Amino acid sequence: MPDDRHNETSSSELDEEHTPLRGVTAELLASYDCPGPRYTSYPTAVEFSQDVDAAVYHELLVAADESATDPLSVYMHLPFCQEQCLFCACHVVISPHYERSLPYLEDLRREIDRVAERLPRRREVSQLHLGGGTPTYYRPEHLSGLLEHFFSRFRVRDNAELAVEVDPRVTTEEHIDMLAEHGFNRLSMGVQDFAKEVQESIHRIQGRDCTERLLQHARSRGFRGLNVDLVYGLPHQSPSSFELTVRAVIEMGVDRVAVYSFAYVPWLKGHQRQLATDSLPDRDVKFGLFAMARECLLDAGYEPIGMDHFARPDDELARARRRHELRRNFQGYTVLPAPDVLGLGVSAIGDVGNAYVQNAKKLSEYQSALEAGSLAVTRGVVRDSDDEVRRYVIHELMCNFHVDLGAVERRFEIDFGEYFREDLVRLQAHADEGMVQIDEGAIQATPLGEVFVRNLAMCFDRYWRDKHERQDTPVFSRTV
Repeated sequence: MPDDRHNETSSSELDEEHTPLRGVTAELLASYDCPGPRYTSYPTAVEFSQDVDAAVYHELLVAADESATDPLSVYMHLPFCQEQCLFCACHVVISPHYERSLPYLEDLRREIDRVAERLPRRREVSQLHLGGGTPTYYRPEHLSGLLEHFFSRFRVRDNAELAVEVDPRVTTEEHIDMLAEHGFNRLSMGVQDFAKEVQESIHRIQGRDCTERLLQHARSRGFRGLNVDLVYGLPHQSPSSFELTVRAVIEMGVDRVAVYSFAYVPWLKGHQRQLATDSLPDRDVKFGLFAMARECLLDAGYEPIGMDHFARPDDELARARRRHELRRNFQGYTVLPAPDVLGLGVSAIGDVGNAYVQNAKKLSEYQSALEAGSLAVTRGVVRDSDDEVRRYVIHELMCNFHVDLGAVERRFEIDFGEYFREDLVRLQAHADEGMVQIDEGAIQATPLGEVFVRNLAMCFDRYWRDKHERQDTPVFSRTV
């Protein structure tokens, strides 16, 4: 956050218990606080263009069907919400009128059919993720009908990961029961912050009781890997109030906790302009919020997963991370990677072959394409050989905080030191500050560097270096 935004707690008032990362000075924060990608993909979405359209996607699907037998990963976007949360940067459609959302389910059925037609020999799924929006905005019977249609076109592996994002304010036990009956076994829910003043400022009132009841019911129905999302950097947050939320979530016994930095991007999400900027914590306080949450979670036995997730040591994500085998795609961190990801629904992003593809962002354009008998992809990017090498290295850093240099050399038939000569010069500056260790065999982020892993990954991003590093107009959220 810019330095001129303050809340009631200044950085000078943060006491020892709220500054666990003691090596982080105000000067270091200032040097690392810059706009930067989260690297959900590489190249990032700002490199997508209209050169990749429905015709290109058709060819990619046909090639994927002919060339591989691996299972698929599927993301289905259900964008509808009853009301707008002011902190949200997701692609959502706000509609308090339920009936207006029902035609979208028919659109999804059409898209499922179109994609399945192009994959006659490749229909097995190892991962399905329902995201939003609020998937449980839909009544159980309507959501069940959509799932039954999907399962009639695609086969789900016995050990598949079936995950759903839910809002406890609108999700009922009937929703959970229906999802469990369809084989869903993962659940993630937003909390953000239980503090009343914070909730009022972001227009999201959610009590602890309803959250805890839903978690308990999901656990009783066989859901595992239960996750709660928290957000730091919201209006009126202070270390003392946010600590109460973090400790409440720990007491609930969730398996995983995501602690996201609030992405203040009003140039992309105009509704964020309704937030009172003078109530946003400044950069130092914001970092203190994360540092406190991280210390609480580590003290409770959770292990760091990627840049902002934490998991219990017996969780499969933690075990995979210890083996340097953690993976990440548009659904999040996973141990069930699939080489191709299908994106279904408005704005959904897929990863097929050597390309990222994205459906139309506007609901009207998405619907029109399907009504015309076409696929709904309107943009994307085809990766070249350099993209693939850098994508792999960035992925390893972001997931495992570790890059095996020999593995990269064997996989891509390159000399790592020669190929990344300029990148390693940039990375060495971070090594000099204690963020990363570089030797002949590996790159390893230090515990301090794990917190700033986005900055480390940016060293290998040629698009950032060539196009975005010196831009005055913001493109990405800030790294701190």
